[in-house]
Amino acid sequence: MDALFDTIDVRDLLSAGDLSDPTSPLSAPDLRLLIQRLDAHSRGIKSQVQSYLLSHHADFSALFSLCADAVSRADGVAADLDGVLRLVSDGPVDAQIREAVSEIEVKTREARLKRELLELVRAVSGLSERFGGAREALRGGRIRFAAEEIRKLKSAARVCDAEEKGAGREPVVYGLLKAQWHECFEEIQELFSRFVDNAVVFEQQSRRIRVKYLLSVEGIAGVDFQEVLESMEVVGLLDYGLARVADLMIKYVITPVINSGSAIDFVEELKQESGKMTEAFLKMVQSPDRKIGTVDSEMIFSKIIEVVTFICERICFKNDSWIQSFGRLTWPRMSELIIINIISKVVPEDASELANFQKIIELATGLETALKDLRLISSSDKKDERLSNFTQNIELHFASRKKKEILGRTRKLLLNCDFAVPQEYTRKRHSPKDAEITEDPSDHAVDLLFLSEKCLVSEAASGLMKMVHDTLRDVCSSSTRVALELYHAARDAILLYEAIIPVRQERHLDGINQVAVLMHNDFLYLAQEVLGLAFQYRPDFPNSIKEHAVFVHLAPRLHLKAEEMLQRQIQLVIFNLKEALDSADGFQNTHQMQQFESAKFSIDQKKYTSYGSPFCCLQSIIRACVSSWNQFFPGSLGTYCFWMTWRQKKHYSSRGLYT
Repeated sequence: MDALFDTIDVRDLLSAGDLSDPTSPLSAPDLRLLIQRLDAHSRGIKSQVQSYLLSHHADFSALFSLCADAVSRADGVAADLDGVLRLVSDGPVDAQIREAVSEIEVKTREARLKRELLELVRAVSGLSERFGGAREALRGGRIRFAAEEIRKLKSAARVCDAEEKGAGREPVVYGLLKAQWHECFEEIQELFSRFVDNAVVFEQQSRRIRVKYLLSVEGIAGVDFQEVLESMEVVGLLDYGLARVADLMIKYVITPVINSGSAIDFVEELKQESGKMTEAFLKMVQSPDRKIGTVDSEMIFSKIIEVVTFICERICFKNDSWIQSFGRLTWPRMSELIIINIISKVVPEDASELANFQKIIELATGLETALKDLRLISSSDKKDERLSNFTQNIELHFASRKKKEILGRTRKLLLNCDFAVPQEYTRKRHSPKDAEITEDPSDHAVDLLFLSEKCLVSEAASGLMKMVHDTLRDVCSSSTRVALELYHAARDAILLYEAIIPVRQERHLDGINQVAVLMHNDFLYLAQEVLGLAFQYRPDFPNSIKEHAVFVHLAPRLHLKAEEMLQRQIQLVIFNLKEALDSADGFQNTHQMQQFESAKFSIDQKKYTSYGSPFCCLQSIIRACVSSWNQFFPGSLGTYCFWMTWRQKKHYSSRGLYT
C-alpha cells in the first residue's frame, strides 16, 4: 500500500520531447494523452486497493467488531452516569457527605489535641517530679545530682527562651514551671552560699583565714567543699560563690597587707584526719622586725604572692578555670589598691627622680609575672597588666601632675596680681626732675631682649616667666614624654596670661591708668622673651622634641596685643588733651577773670595727667606726659608723643598760644 501513496510526477506521463521548453503550453494532443495515462494509472490504483482489501478481509472485520464493542461500552457508561446524576439530583447526598467529612475532621482534631494535652500533662508531671527529685537530692546531700537536674530543667522549662525573647504570651503551664524552677534555683543558691560561708571564714580573734573541707549545713553533713564548687560551676553559680570569698579575702587579708606596709607575715597551717586534709589556715602575725607604716614594696608584693598561692592551692584546688574566675573578681580591686596605696605614693616629685622609680617598675612586672604563672591573671590579655601599664606610663603621670601644678600656680598668680606699681617707681610730686625711673634689682624692672631699654612689668608677668624658665630647665633634663608635656605646660602658661588678664582687667582699659601701662609692658615683655626661649634652651632639648618645641608662633600675637594696648591708650591721651585744650577757649583774654579761671581750670585738668606731676603751661603738660609715659612705654610711644607735641605746638602757635 505504500506504493499507492507515492507522489505522481506528471512529467513521467509525457514524452521527453514535450518537456524541452518548460515555459511553453501543452498542445491538445499532449493533454489528451496525459488524461488517458492518468485514467489508466487511476484504474491501476483502484485495482490494487481492491486486491489489498480482499486479501486482508479478516483483519478489517476484527477491527470493525472492536470499534463496535467500544461504542457499546461508552453507551453503557453514559447510561450509568446518567443514573448517578439522576440519583444525586433527586436527594441531598452531597450535603450529608460534607457533614460527615466535617464531623470526622472535628473528631480527629479533638483526638489529636487530647493526645497532645495528655502528652503535655505527662511532660509537666515528669518535670514536676524531677523538680521534687532535685529538692530531695539537695536535702539529702546529693548536691552534684541536684545541680545537674537544675541545669537540665532550665532548658526544659524554657527559662532561657523567656530571658532571650522577653515577655510575651505563652501557656500558663510554662509560667508555673519557670516559677518552680526559680524557686528551686534560689533554694540551691541559698544552700550553696551557706556552704561557701561555712567553708571559708575569717576568725577575728586569731586573725586567720580558715578553709574547711568537710561541710555541714542545715542537717546536711559530710559535704566536700570541692564538690560544692563543682556543683556551683554546673549550675552557673561559681562566680557568685567565689565573689563572697573574694570580698572576704580583699577585706581582711589583701587590704591590711597593702595598708600596713610590710609589717605582716603569714603562717600556713594544715589539719588532717585519717590521712585526709580537713582544714587549712592562713594566719596573719605581726612581723617582729618591721614597724607598721614602713612601706617595703618588694616585701608587700611577696606577701601578696603568698596569699594568692594559698588561695589557688587551698580554695581553688589548682583548678585553672576557678583560679581565673577568682582572678577576674579580685585582680581589678587588688591592682587598684596597689596603685593607690603603694605606687602612687612613690611617684617621683622631680624629673631627676624618675630613674629611681625603675625598681618599682621591675617589682610590679615581677608581681604580674608571678600571678600569670599562678593563672590568676591572663598571660595573653594586656588589660590584666594593670600595674605594668601604670608604672610604664609613670612618666606621663608625673608629667601630667606637674603640668596641672604649673598651670594651677600660673592661674593663681594671674588672679591674685593687682597690677600695682611698686612704691619706688612712683613719681614725686614736687619736681619734674624726680620723675626718673630709679635703678632697682627687683623683678619689676626688666631688660628687653631685642630693645636697648628697660620696662616696668607686673608681678604676674615676671612670676610667669620665672616659672616658664624653671619648667624649660626641667625639659632639658627629662625624657622625651615628660619633656613634651612640660613644654606644653610652659606654652599653656603663657597662653593663660593672654586668656585671663585682658578679660579680668577690661574695666581698667577705658581710662589712662597704670593697669593699661603694665599690661602693655607685660605683653611686650612676653613677646620679647618667647623669641629668645628657643635660642636659649633648644640645644639642650631632647632630640625628638626639638622640631616641635617652638615658641616663635606666640610672639606675633603677644606683640599685637601690646600694640593694641598702646594704640588704645594713645587715643585716650589725645582725646583728653584735645578736650582740655578746647575747654580753655584758646587761652585768649586771660587778663579777664572769667577767661583766666577757664584757662586755669583747663591746665589743672591735665596737671596730673602723668600720675600727678604738676606743670604750669601746655608745652610742659605735653612734655611731662611724654616723659612720664616713656618710663613705661619704651620705644614707639615716646616717639609718637613727641610727634604729637610738635603737631599740637604748631597748631596752637598759629593762634598765639606760644611766644
